Amino acid sequence: MSRINTDELHILLIEPSSTQRKIIMHQLADEHVGSIDAVSNQAEAISYLTRMRPDLVISALYFEDGSADQLLKQIRSSKALSDLPFMLISSESRREQLEIFKQSGVVAILPKPFTREHLTKALNATLDLLDQDDLELEMFDIDSIRVLVVDDSRMARRHIMRVLQNLGVRHLIEATDGREAIERLQREMVDLVVTDYNMPEVNGAELAEFIRHSALHSHLPIMMVTSEANDAHLRNISHSGVDALADKPFEPDTVKQLLVRLLDRR
Repeated sequence: MSRINTDELHILLIEPSSTQRKIIMHQLADEHVGSIDAVSNQAEAISYLTRMRPDLVISALYFEDGSADQLLKQIRSSKALSDLPFMLISSESRREQLEIFKQSGVVAILPKPFTREHLTKALNATLDLLDQDDLELEMFDIDSIRVLVVDDSRMARRHIMRVLQNLGVRHLIEATDGREAIERLQREMVDLVVTDYNMPEVNGAELAEFIRHSALHSHLPIMMVTSEANDAHLRNISHSGVDALADKPFEPDTVKQLLVRLLDRR
């Protein structure tokens, strides 16, 4: 299947600063983006989205009439727009302020100012998300693989599942936390577990430890998805028997490489 190119992308940019709008639009043009429309606030963005669906929304964090998290919530609650790729551009660096976007399945979070490398990587992630390109494995037919996706965020689960579906995975099982995942594993066989780390009741590390100590499931490859990267956190993950670690935002190309490594190793 031929890959979608940046010159086929239609992007909606939401940026209150006219100077920043010009800068970002110029940078997008340098990446050969085919169509760029720009608005300055949340009301204009909502009005636009009721009339037209772009391939990607790129948004600042704050507007005169709201914020990107409010806008994203409206987008995700819309049946027609719920899977619309969303990219945040912000100078905000506090983890708690950015966590809602990481848990909402955004394509990327770019710093302000961002480099061309940042933008290219984010646009490539968008193209990967829009493409449907089945993963080719030596050991398995990808459409026969059964994957258990575990995340307490419904939006994050949907994003992860969309990435997997675009790679050709057809059999997906959902669980809202580690406890439900354990219950599903006691009833069903799967080939791979993709799990969040931070979850109520039973977190991802505890789920991984259950799997590794299970006579029936100890062989299962586990991919942990996390929005944290501190040393203590990574040590906890490594000690729990996880095979691969993927960041939030969940990047399709990274996931594709990890799946090949995990599933073709057996």
